[in-house]
Amino acid sequence: MQNGRQVARLPDTTTAINLVVNSTAKFAKNYKIISGSYLLGILVLLFGSGAQLTYDQQRTYENIIRTIDTDIEFEASSRYGNAYNAYYGSKGWFSCDSLCTRMKKKADEAKRELDGIRAEGFSRMSDAKASAGIFSEVGVNEARDSFWEYFNKGKKFAKRQSMWDALFVGMRSMGRNESTGEYMMKMLMNVLMNFTLGLVMCFFVFVFSLWALIKSYQPDTLTAVAFFICAACGAFATVATFLVGMFGTAGGAVFVVAKVAEQNMIQNGGNGDNMRRGEQRRHLHYQ
Repeated sequence: MQNGRQVARLPDTTTAINLVVNSTAKFAKNYKIISGSYLLGILVLLFGSGAQLTYDQQRTYENIIRTIDTDIEFEASSRYGNAYNAYYGSKGWFSCDSLCTRMKKKADEAKRELDGIRAEGFSRMSDAKASAGIFSEVGVNEARDSFWEYFNKGKKFAKRQSMWDALFVGMRSMGRNESTGEYMMKMLMNVLMNFTLGLVMCFFVFVFSLWALIKSYQPDTLTAVAFFICAACGAFATVATFLVGMFGTAGGAVFVVAKVAEQNMIQNGGNGDNMRRGEQRRHLHYQ
């Protein structure tokens, strides 16, 4: 009670930790599917390294890989590029004469040749993957690399967006004469929202692209569904852990700053009360 007003105080650290733990336990009980998916994802991350290839599998995989001639694909790609450039340079804005028509025909033929070579290469690569299996170290590592590629893209998006937010929020704050604390709080919220948007977006893009990766290993339906669930849960656990860590760190920092400000306010209020009581005593003394 200060100056006749009751001041709302923040809970102490132990109470705050208990509140977070109880809220987490309540959330886990109410949303069992989400909690179960997260726990499965954690197990996948900890133990899902993939089955090591046997000697025969490794030999078969490498032999099929050696049959893929990348030089032929490179030459076909160069021919198509040259043919397309010749066609593009011969056509007009809204018309295509006889020379342009011939160039277009050559470009289409080169494109069909390139597509055929690539289809053959993809088919052989799929056969090599099938010899290893989707749950092998080859399949698991490819899925993991694909996820981290999307994950890094999501973080780059968040960092780039946060940089622009820092510029424009700073300009608006100067125009409104806002304090440094208000600016920092706005930036903190923007950073958290940008990372949430970027990582959630990367998670869904990864999940949508996951089925095509699984199909390239030619698994049976049950194996494909099992791998899809495990990979999706692992990706979900990674994104959720990263975001919870970010929000927890930010919330803890804000809580500590608020507690320090509260203690300073109480201390200053106490010093003010003591000064007023001292002045009142001196006034009574002189009377």
